[in-house]
This record gives sequence, C-alpha cells and structure tokens, in this order.
Amino acid sequence: MSGRPSPTRVVFLGGLGRSGTTLLERLLGELPGCAALGEVVHLWARGVLADESCGCGEPFHACPFWRKVGERAFGGWSAGQAERVLALRARVDRTRRIPALRRLLAEERAGAGAWRSPAATEELGEYATAYRRLYEAAAETAGGPVVVDSSKHASLAFCLAAAGLDVHVVHVVRDPRAVAHSWRRRVARPENGAPMMSWSPARTSLHWLAQNLGLELLAREGVPVTRVRYEDLLDSPARTLRRLAAVLGVRPGLGFLGDGAAELSTAHTVSGNPMRFTVGRIGLTRDDGWRTGAPPRQGSLVTALTWPLMLRYDYPWRLS
Repeated sequence: MSGRPSPTRVVFLGGLGRSGTTLLERLLGELPGCAALGEVVHLWARGVLADESCGCGEPFHACPFWRKVGERAFGGWSAGQAERVLALRARVDRTRRIPALRRLLAEERAGAGAWRSPAATEELGEYATAYRRLYEAAAETAGGPVVVDSSKHASLAFCLAAAGLDVHVVHVVRDPRAVAHSWRRRVARPENGAPMMSWSPARTSLHWLAQNLGLELLAREGVPVTRVRYEDLLDSPARTLRRLAAVLGVRPGLGFLGDGAAELSTAHTVSGNPMRFTVGRIGLTRDDGWRTGAPPRQGSLVTALTWPLMLRYDYPWRLS
C-alpha cells in the first residue's frame, strides 16, 4: 500500500447525515482555492452507473467538470471501474472494520508495517488510490489545491488516512434529538423523486454514536480533526468559517456572506442533501423545529441512548 503523500489537500466532512454537512460543504466551497465535490463515496453508484444529476443540474456524464475529472484521473469513466471500487468498498470500507483500520493506521504511523493480511492491505491501497486520483484530478480541474468531500463515513476517513492521503477531517456534530427528528421525515430526492431513507429514533441514535465515536478514534490516532457544531455554524457563520479557514490553511474570503445569509454559486457536487442544487441567496438560520415538533418520548429515548456524547459536545439534557 502506497504511503506517497498527495499534493492535494482533502477536507473530509465527517459525521452523521442531517447534521448540516451539506450546508458546511457549500460554504467551504465558496472559499478561495476550495472545490466542493459532494459525497464522493456515492459517486461510483449514483454518478458513474446511474448518471444522476450533478449539483450544476447536468447529468453526471454530461457535466463538463466531471467529464474532465474522469479523463484526467482514469482516462474516462467506466462501469467496470465503478463496480470494482464498489466491490472494494464492500470489503474494506465499513463501520465494523474501523477497529482493524485503526490498527493499520497506527502501524503505518509507527512504521511497523505488520498488517496481518497482505491481501486486505492491497485492497485498501487500491481503494484509496482511486480516491487519490479522483481528488487530484478534481483539484487540477477546479484550479485549486483543496477539495471538500462530504462523504461523512468515519470508515472512509480511516481508509484515506491509512493510505497516506493529506486529509483533514472536519467533524460535524448536531444535537442528536434534532438529527433523529430529521431522519424521521419523508423527503423526496430531487434527482428521481424517490423518497430518501428514513430511520427510527433508536436507529438514528445508534448511527449517531457510531459515526461520532469513529471520528473520535481517528483523532486519537493523530489525524487532524476539527470539530464544528451545527448550532455554532448557524449562530456565527463568519466566525466559524474564519476558524476553519485558519485551521485548513486557506484564505478566509467571506464576501459571499451577508446579514444572516450566504450567496452560493454553482457547485459540482455528485451527491448529498437537495440543497446541493441551490444557487443564489440562502438564509443561515437554525432549524429548531424539532424542539416543538418531536414527541417528548422520542427526545427522552434519544437522550437516554446518546447522553455520554451529548455531554461531551455540550448539549444539555433538558431543553430550555
């Protein structure tokens, strides 16, 4: 497995969906030198194979940006290549494999190289290489050194870090009671009208714990991880973005921010929340409808399941 450092810097937004990652990605994509790519983990199935729409509105294969990326990275997109990456993902990129990925990451950083399964190491290397080539081609096409991937999954962040990519994880958290309320909603996907996945509060709570704990483990292994709370981002967007820009080493050009709003340009995002298609002015206000819209029993259940991390992230037990 190659440990060659990538000249492209990858900002990886981690956390559980419905936590504000798409919004943060769109805002980061407006910073000078940054290109928002969407949820790259879904590019292979939804973009290459299903030809779903890019954030610019064009089908994936008709989008000039992604066509150039595919040509630079792989000599063009192919179904066989996408299916191979998806097969590798099923083998190496899963939440249940985080303990093994953590051991590999620790060994790589210690220079031990004592990974028990050469075949697994080769598969991880091949999987991460596909992302490395894609990121580098996207940065070259966009004309900037930084790409933003909002794939969220802690396991993919482990894969990228273990393979030696220059990745900085932005750990996005939101009050789990708000996340659980959002996951209960029925939302249609704008690409095809099909309903987006919905989860029960209990299932959401377990996924919230798994993803956030996975990212906590990643930070313990020395990977750069910066935490951002959804609530802080919406309460103080300029301050939050300035802090992130300083940490990520990019210029804090915030001219797109106004009084409680942001002006978004077209983004070539391959998957994500429907707001990835939004162009123009958007309001930056917290969605706190869960405080009155969620049944009290639901909030109590989520609190009981997630309270240790709730306290760590400064979310109160009781609602004010």
